[in-house]
Amino acid sequence: MSPSRIRTILEMIKFEHSIFALPFALTGALLAARYAAIPGMVSGLPSWRQIAWIIVAMVGARSWAMTLNRIIDLRYDRENPRTKTRALATGALTLSFAWIFAAAAAAVLVIAAWQLNRLALELSPIALVVLFFYSYTKRFTSWSHLVLGFCLGMSPAAAWIAIAGSLDARMLILCGAVTLWVGGFDVLYACQDIEYDKSVKLYSVPKRFGIARALMIARAMHVVMIALLAWLAWSFHLPWPAWAGIAVVAALLAYEHSLVSPNDLSRMNAAFFAVNGYISIVFLLFWGAAVAFAHP
Repeated sequence: MSPSRIRTILEMIKFEHSIFALPFALTGALLAARYAAIPGMVSGLPSWRQIAWIIVAMVGARSWAMTLNRIIDLRYDRENPRTKTRALATGALTLSFAWIFAAAAAAVLVIAAWQLNRLALELSPIALVVLFFYSYTKRFTSWSHLVLGFCLGMSPAAAWIAIAGSLDARMLILCGAVTLWVGGFDVLYACQDIEYDKSVKLYSVPKRFGIARALMIARAMHVVMIALLAWLAWSFHLPWPAWAGIAVVAALLAYEHSLVSPNDLSRMNAAFFAVNGYISIVFLLFWGAAVAFAHP
């Protein structure tokens, strides 16, 4: 396979956006290794093998989800001026190749889950179904943004299961926080497509409420996200780096929202990619330090 074809595939699945969910998944793995009662684990850290298979599972899940999204939305990608240059829309990749790639990605996820533990393997088909379902939600609900958020929000709970073989209810708090974080910035991003969504009768928060109210809804989601992170830090009795991390994340979110207004969405790409990438990395660094300093 040529380098140019590899680049095209990576562009189709927006591989660089993997940075959004992966740090939260790794945080879930670190919390599990420190706080779950795992027989035989004495270091309080996941093994390199576990980390490697979690990353493989995440790549497989994201590749499955993004490829299916491009297949299912192909008609809209061809018509929407913002998306008509995507690989399937232009024919740079064929539909049959995309289906084969999606099937291979699903197999990678299942194999990775099998290598982690039995519960991860048993739950992997459910994860695949949820990721598949998201691609249809914009056809019937304005709140598809939250479904997308949940697709990424599952990752820290899945990582906890990958390490511990069970689930701690406190991880649902982090799932909720990630769901609202992603849902909020997806609402921001959807503001760019409001006119197209109206023309083809797709649903979104901006279409239903208008851009000004959509921006307020996104801000509210992110405020609740910060509250959930504080609740999670308190529930694990995490030391000061966790709280410092929450403060930095809050500051970055405030900056993100300052970049856009109802009358000016020109800096949306900066808000969507750069700032959110920093948020996920900062969160992992601060919370990783907090877990290292904490006492279970």
